[in-house]
Amino acid sequence: MTHLMQTYARLPVTFVRGEGAWLWDAEGKRYLDALAGVAVTSLGHAHPAVTQAIREQAGALLHTSNWYGIDWQERLGDALCAVAGMDSAFFSNSGAEANEAAIKLARLYGHKRAAKNPTIVVMEGSFHGRTLATLSASGNRRIQAGFEPLVTGFNRVPYNDLEAVRHVGEHNPDVVAVLVEPVLGEGGVVVPDRGYLKGLRAQCDARGWLLMLDEIQTGMCRTGRWFACEHEGIRPDVMTVAKALGNGVPIGACLARGDAAALFQPGNHGSTYGGNPLACRTATAVIEAMREQRLDARAATLGARMLAGFRERLEGAKGVRQVRGLGLMLGIELDRPCREILTAALARGVLVNVTADSVVRLLPPLILTDEEADRIVATVSDVVREFLGPP
Repeated sequence: MTHLMQTYARLPVTFVRGEGAWLWDAEGKRYLDALAGVAVTSLGHAHPAVTQAIREQAGALLHTSNWYGIDWQERLGDALCAVAGMDSAFFSNSGAEANEAAIKLARLYGHKRAAKNPTIVVMEGSFHGRTLATLSASGNRRIQAGFEPLVTGFNRVPYNDLEAVRHVGEHNPDVVAVLVEPVLGEGGVVVPDRGYLKGLRAQCDARGWLLMLDEIQTGMCRTGRWFACEHEGIRPDVMTVAKALGNGVPIGACLARGDAAALFQPGNHGSTYGGNPLACRTATAVIEAMREQRLDARAATLGARMLAGFRERLEGAKGVRQVRGLGLMLGIELDRPCREILTAALARGVLVNVTADSVVRLLPPLILTDEEADRIVATVSDVVREFLGPP
């Protein structure tokens, strides 16, 4: 019997140790991690620089209130805004909290513009978190069911459809922002058409809206750039970051630039734990390690290698609809639900994920060797073919 609430359909394994791209279970079996805690441990497990930062800070100072100056928070703000091209940062404990801050920024922006009911355009298939506001913003009915009444103030349109956004703008004068993932993560690793983000940027500029990018899964070098928006050469007004920022230590950030950077004033928002010395020092070490190891370029190279490998082995196979991805954010879409692949891959010693019912999702650490990347491709391809059965 467990006293834990049954919020997870857990797989039958418990991990006790990790190193690099590998995990060991309680029985000593080794597994190649192709999930990285859902795009979190991008530097791998037990990274020396991250471990050192945690040890040193844990022995010095874990927490003070945000009523006082926090040196490591200021250092992290400088470092993160520098790599993201943003002006200011608010630190939280998770991606959902970072998106909550973005939603509050948009509403505050709208009220300052005298919008009667400030409205945010959001996308079908999106995922922004599980708080009431963020699940209301998400385009996933499954996570919303049973939690009504939902938070209002969102206008949902199809993803990758600029015309739909334009239509909303022409008919809803209270729209103040667009919130979008550069690549749908939980929605099935859906990469939009080239020009989609640039088109959203143009529409937001023309109408005075905030462009808010949820880079929680796509950010921190995951797609082969520091942030996925760089693939189209645009910058948002608001950007949310989490997951890989702390490499496993909980931290999120809402970044802003231009007019949006000065919207929050004392009393508008806050967090007891957000931006504490331990989390901020760890995240600073993560950024330094990613920069030193040039993991943006490494993710681009490895992602191209793995995508080509999967396409060679799987494209054209009966039951495989598409192999797609950007950097080390990869998806294999099948023509049927495929949760059984989780346990089949686990039995082969590889950790993967299934999202949107029928998409095998891979989000491996960015520090993979070529050999480890090839091993993931070979093992997962075999598991997929066995699951689909004879051609």
